[in-house]
Amino acid sequence: MTEHETQSPSITTTVELDSVSKVFNLGKPNEVHALDSIDLTINNGTFVSLIGASGCGKSTLLRLMGALTHPTEGSVLVNGKSADQARLDRDYGMAFQTSGLFEWRTVIQNIELPLQLMGWDKVLRKERAREMLELVKLPEFGDHYPRELSGGMKQRVAIARALSFHPQLLLMDEPFGALDEMTREHMQMEVLEIWEKTGKTIVFVTHSIPEAVFLSNRVVVMSPRPGRIAADISVSLGKRDFDTRESQAFFDSITEVREALRFKESNR
Repeated sequence: MTEHETQSPSITTTVELDSVSKVFNLGKPNEVHALDSIDLTINNGTFVSLIGASGCGKSTLLRLMGALTHPTEGSVLVNGKSADQARLDRDYGMAFQTSGLFEWRTVIQNIELPLQLMGWDKVLRKERAREMLELVKLPEFGDHYPRELSGGMKQRVAIARALSFHPQLLLMDEPFGALDEMTREHMQMEVLEIWEKTGKTIVFVTHSIPEAVFLSNRVVVMSPRPGRIAADISVSLGKRDFDTRESQAFFDSITEVREALRFKESNR
C-alpha cells in the first residue's frame, strides 16, 4: 500500500455543514436541543478552532463531522461526501483529551494499529510509523510503552497515530486540556509545526481563548445551548512563535473573541 490522497484536487472545501441541528433524546422528557441551524464551511488546509461555554455543542459539532453522531436536521459533508462515507474512506483522524493508547502495545505498535486494521503490509506500516515518530519528534521512543511517556509525549503519539493513514482532516477535541501550562504551550507549537508540514485541515475544540487565537486562522464562537455560530473571526498573526503571545495583534484577537463570547452570553 502506498501513500494516497483522500480528496479530489477539484474539491476546495474539507467540511461543509448546511442547516445542521442536533437534538438528543428527541420527543422524550430529557430532550436536549444541542445545536441549532449550523452553517459552516471549512476550506482545505485551514486551522479552525471551536470555542464557547461548556455545553454549547462544540464537541457535538466535532462528532458530527466525524460521523460519531448524526444530525437531527441538515447535512454534513466531508471531502464532498457524506460524513459516514468519509469515515469509511478514512478521510479524517481524531485526537481526544486522553491519548487512548493501548498500554500493552509499544509506541510504534500503537501508531501502526490503524494501518494494521486497514491491511497495510507489515514492512510499509512500520516504515510509516517511523515517519510519524519523526514528525512528532519522538524517533527514539518507538519501542517504549505508554506508561514510560509523559502526558505531552502520549498526546504526540496519539496525533502521530491519527495522521498515520494520510487523512485530509484532523479533528481534535481538547487534546491538551489535561496538560500543565508549560507542556500545553509546547504542544501548541508542535501542532502548528505539524500543520505547516502536512497541510492538513484541522478542527480544534478548546475552552481557552488564548489557545484558540494562537493556533487558528479562524475562531468560530458558539452561543450557549442550543449552540449556534455567534461569530466567525479571522485571525492574522503571521508565523507563530513564542513571541507571538506578547504581540499586540495577539491581544487584540483575544479581545475580539472574548467580546463575542460575552455578547452572546449577555443576550441569552
